[in-house]
Amino acid sequence: MQIVIGNVLSDAEVKTVVAALKRARFVDGRATAGFAARTVKNNRQAAGSDRSLETVRKLIAARILGNEVFRLAVRPKALSTLLFSRYEKSMHYGTHIDDALIDGMRSDVSFTLFLSNPEEYDGGELTIESASGEETFKLAVGSLVAYPSTTLHQVANVTRGVRLAAAGWARSYIRDAARRELLFDLDTARRQMFARDGKSAEFDLVSKSCANLMRMWAED
Repeated sequence: MQIVIGNVLSDAEVKTVVAALKRARFVDGRATAGFAARTVKNNRQAAGSDRSLETVRKLIAARILGNEVFRLAVRPKALSTLLFSRYEKSMHYGTHIDDALIDGMRSDVSFTLFLSNPEEYDGGELTIESASGEETFKLAVGSLVAYPSTTLHQVANVTRGVRLAAAGWARSYIRDAARRELLFDLDTARRQMFARDGKSAEFDLVSKSCANLMRMWAED
């Protein structure tokens, strides 16, 4: 399941992050790519050793983990260290698959948080492949798209301006993407039932099913 979440960061928080990135040291992004992915990766990334970005990394991680839609869709157990990427004119990232283990953690869900207004650059769309075809994303600043780490994806060539983004990965309590989607749908339905009718026998049954499926499938 791919899901778009708007306003993960406020306008003020985006400004804080972008200001920090202007002071950061960026290096060749191929340093963090696998042996095959580095042949199609052409971008720059904030140096992992740059400690000046720790404050904004913590801010973004807190906002992502505190977002209710993200929690329901991803069921995160842990997040990887966030990577900040910069795509300038003629930079891109060809079709690739994310590593199965990142920071010593299994990657179940990948996500991209957009830090540039879409009007500020041309190209740079994130395209994700699925059984139903390709889906392309170029989101408003402060918005996030999350998708299974098992999918092939790419970032299109930037032809004007600069594309800034934060990328990260989550280990989920629910390893299987189809089960995560089922739990998300059930949890969304029960919340809508409660908002409409309050606590009812039907709400209790759906809540019981959600809790017991979580018990059955969760890896703690």
